[in-house]
Amino acid sequence: MVDRLNTVLRRMPAWAIYILAPLPVLWIYYLGLTGGLGIDPAKRIEHELGLWSLWLLIAGLAVTPIRRWFGLNLLKFRRAIGVVTFFYLLAHLLTWLVLDVQFQNVWADIVKRWYITVGMLAFVLMLPLALTSNNCSLRRLGPVRWRRLHKMVYPIALLGALHFLLLVKGFQWEPILYALVIAVLLAARLNLQTLRLFRVSTRA
Repeated sequence: MVDRLNTVLRRMPAWAIYILAPLPVLWIYYLGLTGGLGIDPAKRIEHELGLWSLWLLIAGLAVTPIRRWFGLNLLKFRRAIGVVTFFYLLAHLLTWLVLDVQFQNVWADIVKRWYITVGMLAFVLMLPLALTSNNCSLRRLGPVRWRRLHKMVYPIALLGALHFLLLVKGFQWEPILYALVIAVLLAARLNLQTLRLFRVSTRA
């Protein structure tokens, strides 16, 4: 079954993700414009785009563990997932700037509200990753430096989880579950890297 899926995935172009990526955004904005998101559509749009950003961050982190645990190879799509994640983060940020606060007291909110501070930090850290997610940057930086830079996605994912935790009021399971999933995926990555180092040391 997994082999069949991998065969299908090898035939699928990664650029298909870029074509499909705007569809949920368009649908969310359509619901907001047509009254499908309640009495405060700006907040709901902002929330939905934030959730999509988290889902995509989790999807990107899950690529390697899924290959290790289940044999399903999604590596060819990981870069596209990362670029689309930035696209959703940007849409999330612009919704907050334009529809929510309407460019008023932006800096004051960033400084005073911790969840906004954390969210902005995650976005700033994501910028160099988005700008270097191309073959030209890979050649210029070299594979080692490029991979080292793109490991910034790990703290970005943690900041995304923290942003959600700080945002909600009171005890809620949803942001806690997202934080736990991200923690498990990062722990899996740590274990895989530790295993690689152990194998290298034993061969030396």
